[in-house]
Amino acid sequence: MQNNIFNIQTQEDFKQVALEVFKHQFKNNKVYRSFCDLLYIHPSSVTKVEEIPFLPIQFFKSREILSSTEKVQETFSSSGTTGSITSKHYVTDINLYKESYLKGFAHFYGNIEDYVVLALLPNYLERNGSSLVFMVDDLIQKSKNPESGFYLNNIEELAEKLTELDKKGQKVLLIGVSFALLDLIETAQFNLKNTIIMETGGMKGRRKELVREELHQILQNGFGVSEIHSEYGMTELLSQGYSNGNGVFETPPWMKILTRDTEDALTIQQVGKTGGINVIDLANYNSCSFIATQDLGKVHKNGTFEIIGRFDDSDIRGCNLMVL
Repeated sequence: MQNNIFNIQTQEDFKQVALEVFKHQFKNNKVYRSFCDLLYIHPSSVTKVEEIPFLPIQFFKSREILSSTEKVQETFSSSGTTGSITSKHYVTDINLYKESYLKGFAHFYGNIEDYVVLALLPNYLERNGSSLVFMVDDLIQKSKNPESGFYLNNIEELAEKLTELDKKGQKVLLIGVSFALLDLIETAQFNLKNTIIMETGGMKGRRKELVREELHQILQNGFGVSEIHSEYGMTELLSQGYSNGNGVFETPPWMKILTRDTEDALTIQQVGKTGGINVIDLANYNSCSFIATQDLGKVHKNGTFEIIGRFDDSDIRGCNLMVL
């Protein structure tokens, strides 16, 4: 199945693999099976991807979402405020995750060995269980460049490194959380020609929340670049979407975004309408590949998508009436 997932070429390929994954998870995932049973949906009656039930993402906070009896190799957990319940993603085959993010990166950006990878992810480094840190650490190793590495509080050193590498003509990927990137451009002004700036979102209470357009404009001015790239991922997924500017994301061939009606969580909308983001991530073969997130967004005709915001708590409660 791993070969089938990462060799998807067409929409028909995606449909066939997705239906097979649905059958597997219906049979082997107790939580997902119970959810499907509540909806009276059985694989025998599902012929389209849009008919597959999407599990509300909150179940990753209260249940073990597993479609495998193999030993758990890694447990990824979401960030959360003190005392809050965090999501946990139990990964029984870490190689699936590695293959997903390495092939995903190559699909959009080419050979990782062409880059120096610099990471400014302080709030993720300060806790255990971050899937983002796991991925970026591996990208740093795979770059095989001694200049690659993490930065925590030493942003002045990072500023010097960025300027030095860019002047040499070295391709650089700087991946960071929004508030830390803002801290960096307050330390120094840049005029970067060979560097990709990629934000992973999140002020995490460190700064005033900004709308994406405002944030990207500030970062563009501060780094001297024409576009700010973005990564769309989460603890509950093993694949990522990427944007090379304007907040429009693309997915790798084994990942697909749909939107659901905000008033009727079981209705999948036509493209172009704003709704709740549903993600199909076929790399989640051993957990759940069909997830209804708390994000609001819009899907375009060519399959690209935008994130517009998030449901508030009352919207979430109204949207997910079925609790196991």
